[in-house]
Amino acid sequence: MSPSMQDASFGTMDRKGEYVNGVSGINDHSDFDPSAPPPFRIADIRAAIPKHCWVKNPWRSMSYVFRDVSVVFALGAAAVYLNSWFFWPLYWLAQGTMFWAIFVLGHDCGHGSFSDDPILNNVVGHILHSSILVPYHGWRISHRTHHQNQGNVEKDESWVPLPENIYKNLDISTRFLRFTLPFPLFAFPLYLWYRSPGKEGSHFNPYSNLFTPQERKLAMTSTACWTVTVILLAYLSFAIGPAQMFKLYGVPYSEWSHLRGGLTTVDRDYGLFNNIHHDIGTHVIHHLFPQIPHYHLVEATKTAKAVIGKYYREPKKSGPIPFHLIKTLVTSLRQDHYVSNTGDIVFYQTDPQLFQLLSPGKSG
Repeated sequence: MSPSMQDASFGTMDRKGEYVNGVSGINDHSDFDPSAPPPFRIADIRAAIPKHCWVKNPWRSMSYVFRDVSVVFALGAAAVYLNSWFFWPLYWLAQGTMFWAIFVLGHDCGHGSFSDDPILNNVVGHILHSSILVPYHGWRISHRTHHQNQGNVEKDESWVPLPENIYKNLDISTRFLRFTLPFPLFAFPLYLWYRSPGKEGSHFNPYSNLFTPQERKLAMTSTACWTVTVILLAYLSFAIGPAQMFKLYGVPYSEWSHLRGGLTTVDRDYGLFNNIHHDIGTHVIHHLFPQIPHYHLVEATKTAKAVIGKYYREPKKSGPIPFHLIKTLVTSLRQDHYVSNTGDIVFYQTDPQLFQLLSPGKSG
């Protein structure tokens, strides 16, 4: 089975070629066939991107690390100093946002777009990702698989559509939890431990089938760093109290998992969060060319659109707060349940009975 139409470059569509995840439709192109190969090559897109967009500046990259880490500590200090139930909810949202910013910088280290120095990338990546309980090499390796097989139902690693046979073998409660808010928003830690349905292994186990024998030591190193962080968090819980630690770290951790869960593989406008999250909303070009530093993605996207043409869907413009993405997420959870087991190009299908089965008077 080949790619679904949730390809990381071109997004989720229905059978008519209309995009249904909150981006501009293409129904005005009556001759557009979303399942046909695009009339351009990836080399054409690469050639359209200015040469300086490929240049990695480690000093500039480190400046974003210092900026984000400084904000994280400043927010924590403010929360401890004020210790007010009026301020805590604001702190949780702000710190969860910053945890996601930290994740994106570690993500750039994993792609090698942070700098041309692998040692610098790995050291910074381990520090950043371990601080938010992500095993750096484990996630880096599985994310590389995702980029190499984006949208492929059988080989993709994350955001992969469930084939119909796997979906229908899930018990009804698992199906309901998977597609009902807020449960999918907290799925990332479970994914790190158990991967996606239908896949075996763990990002923490160096002998998982995620890793080749040559990669096992890398996975061990990252798991060791993760363990050190857990021990440190446990020590701090005893030092300042578990309730205070939960407020300072536990709630923001769940918030950043929430933010990550809302991401998809098409471009998004996150309003005032675009800069805070290092323009991760420019996801199309990032997926095609993960070597480009995040601070060049906006420019690279603008120049590449001339080549991509109607295959690029302009993201819906956001206000300062991207409330429109809530509707996008809910719509996707209501409609995008599984894909067919057969076919070279498959589309998301809806299980019309999913939410009826748990209604009063219904049974599974």
